[in-house]
Amino acid sequence: MDTKVDEMSRIPEEEEPKPGPIDHARIERAVREILIAVGEDPDREGLRDTPKRVARMYAEVFAGMYDDPERYVQTFFSEQYDELIVLRDIPFYSFCEHHLLPFEGKAHVAYLPNGRVVGLSKLARVVDAFARRPQVQERLTMQIADLLTKSLQAKGVAVVMEAKHACMTCRGVKKPNSVMITSAVRGICRSDARTRAEVMSLLHNQH
Repeated sequence: MDTKVDEMSRIPEEEEPKPGPIDHARIERAVREILIAVGEDPDREGLRDTPKRVARMYAEVFAGMYDDPERYVQTFFSEQYDELIVLRDIPFYSFCEHHLLPFEGKAHVAYLPNGRVVGLSKLARVVDAFARRPQVQERLTMQIADLLTKSLQAKGVAVVMEAKHACMTCRGVKKPNSVMITSAVRGICRSDARTRAEVMSLLHNQH
């Protein structure tokens, strides 16, 4: 059964992911071992509480592991609107699963509705829920596009993400101004050349 707009009052506007089964003690032990392995003294004053701080940090940045992004788009407005809807410049922060270093940037999301329009804040929450877990940018982009296509039954969806990766800026090749751009295009936004050109123009428009 379709969820109608008059049911929106049943769901809080601000929805935060529930804490997951993060094993803080295990993280603390692992961090302590890392400090010893690199030649540090985990018992000195500056590092004494570092394992606990890292455990709390991991619980926060990986909260998306225990959050279901689909729940943010289960409630929608029934509207006969048949033009593109675009939300640009959604900040996101994630951790690359290859080195556990952060990458951050902006997500741009567009969809062509098919009778279902979701609140703009929900699009941002979908981005956050997928981003707050060990990720690669390519998969993150596709996950957002696929979920919106499925849950909103949209005629078309396009997602563009641009981010700077710490694994490129502070290690390895050390290229601090490098920006990675990924895109995922679904439905008519992919199959129809004019719609694809329009949506990409809107997503990349800097003005």
